[in-house]
Amino acid sequence: MTRHRYTDDEIAAVYRAIYERRDMRHFLSDPVEPEVLKRLLQAAHHAPSVGFMQPWRFVRISDPDLRLSLHARVEQERINTAQALGEREGEFMKLKVEGIRECAVLLVAALCERREQYVFGRRTLPDMDLASLACAIQNLWLAARAEGLGLGWVSMFEPEPVKTLLNMPEDSQPVAILCLGHVAEFYDKPMLEQAQWADRKDLDTLLFENTWNTPCR
Repeated sequence: MTRHRYTDDEIAAVYRAIYERRDMRHFLSDPVEPEVLKRLLQAAHHAPSVGFMQPWRFVRISDPDLRLSLHARVEQERINTAQALGEREGEFMKLKVEGIRECAVLLVAALCERREQYVFGRRTLPDMDLASLACAIQNLWLAARAEGLGLGWVSMFEPEPVKTLLNMPEDSQPVAILCLGHVAEFYDKPMLEQAQWADRKDLDTLLFENTWNTPCR
């Protein structure tokens, strides 16, 4: 046993947050205490990133009219997505995206402008910017679950109208609208699984050894 190992209770708490985290769509309007929100944003700020880059920004949406405008953009894309699904359109339209209007804290996560061009990993893999932002969101998500708060990641929107709404620079990129707040309860299973939309793939089908599509022994 390594001396750096956490205690059994601490380990259990970490894994509990991982396995009980949900992509939430239903929220209460009760406010989130400022000190709690600060802890969550500090958790995001301390996420692992490539070359210690933090090529992201969070924009907190406090203007009610702007919140409604964002919701309208998401609703339009939800309709467009439903139409693109064809035979599953009606089934998809039953999946509501109301968290934007209900949640206590609304954040837009974005990649910022003028990101470094030659930092570890990014010279050949500029997508590492997105990986760094994803790590920040995941830290925020897990910390929120530990605090008893829900978080929902909304990705159904056209980037350009959102950039215009937020007066974002040309070289920036909105990636996620994050709904954060209190919830009545956490879903027993991920919502898409509860709605019988899809199931998580078995881990064994995603793991290969040495060469692509060679199953792990």
